[in-house]
Amino acid sequence: MDFEFSEEHKIFQRTAAQFAQKEIAPLGAEYDEKEEYPRQVIIKAGELGFLGIPYPEQYGGTGPDTIALCLFVEEVSKADAGIGSGLVVQNTVGTSPVFNFGSEDMKQRYLVPAIKGEFVGCFCLTEPNVGSDVSSIEMMAKEDGDSYILNGSKLFVSNGLMADYAIVAARTEKGKKHEGMTLFLVDTQSPGLTRKGLKKLGIRAQDIAEFSFEDCRVPKENLLGELGKGFYHLMSTVQKTRIIVGAASVGLAKAAFDTALRYAKERRQFGQPIGKFQGIQFMMADMAMEIELASLLVYKAAWMNDRGEKCIKEASMAKLNASEMVNRVVYKALQIHGGYGYMREYPLERYFRDARIMEIFEGTSEIQRVIIARELGL
Repeated sequence: MDFEFSEEHKIFQRTAAQFAQKEIAPLGAEYDEKEEYPRQVIIKAGELGFLGIPYPEQYGGTGPDTIALCLFVEEVSKADAGIGSGLVVQNTVGTSPVFNFGSEDMKQRYLVPAIKGEFVGCFCLTEPNVGSDVSSIEMMAKEDGDSYILNGSKLFVSNGLMADYAIVAARTEKGKKHEGMTLFLVDTQSPGLTRKGLKKLGIRAQDIAEFSFEDCRVPKENLLGELGKGFYHLMSTVQKTRIIVGAASVGLAKAAFDTALRYAKERRQFGQPIGKFQGIQFMMADMAMEIELASLLVYKAAWMNDRGEKCIKEASMAKLNASEMVNRVVYKALQIHGGYGYMREYPLERYFRDARIMEIFEGTSEIQRVIIARELGL
């Protein structure tokens, strides 16, 4: 048993940290305020090879390597969770269905430019009436000659406004739940597709949109995977994505912890640094312990995934534990700052807002508990 990262992973982590602190951290507060995504970050990440971590070299990638992807996500989320989220989508659900289920032509036309940072991808699943119950999607795709006609709406589409293409889950057969769903790749400039941005509590730099499809025509060659097997295609990818969200939670928690630790050493009250008071020490000790525990779960699940092992339970545990942990950590970090933590000139209130989504997207905490219980045989 070895708890050390390989030398290659250590070098990669240092490189990712340098990129994140140079290219992302200085933009976090500004783009949170603007509620815009700095697309130049995706372009830069592509130039440096950070968008091909899960993919083989033949497409311009450097992987596949789940541990490296977790290290990257942890560092960019530590720099800013909102901007980091856009890079997470580009490395996961915005590209993985093309790699896993697309034709070679689709990989060359969409995956390769996405890995370079020239294209941005997004994933359209959630609907106004459909959230956790993925098999109940209502959006229809009707066959029409050499095309499918898409009608319906999608919500909470990450990278939605800046996306050049969208991976869309639609129902190709009524009356069937799991069996009637199919995945399509849709050019976002297609006639019949309109988009609008959504206002959010946190990760405000992240671009999240609502999509409306009205008689949007998609060529049959843009079908991803097998007809009617979209639900199963999706389920084959969520294991890794949940691990990645766990890594993002760890990164954000470390940002809050580091800020609180520095403040506890510098802020003086009653003639000494507040970090000398046992009440603050206990909070910092609990935060450090929780981050370490969550990190161990995340990287164990990543290690299992890289070995090709089934880790549905471990992935859900990693996501659940880390996402709830980061909310506890940022709460305490803000409390240590007192009134200053509540002010927008300090990053704590941004961390506080950003953390909340971690328990919601990529499967809520409640859904993770359902999955874990099922994997236990209950």
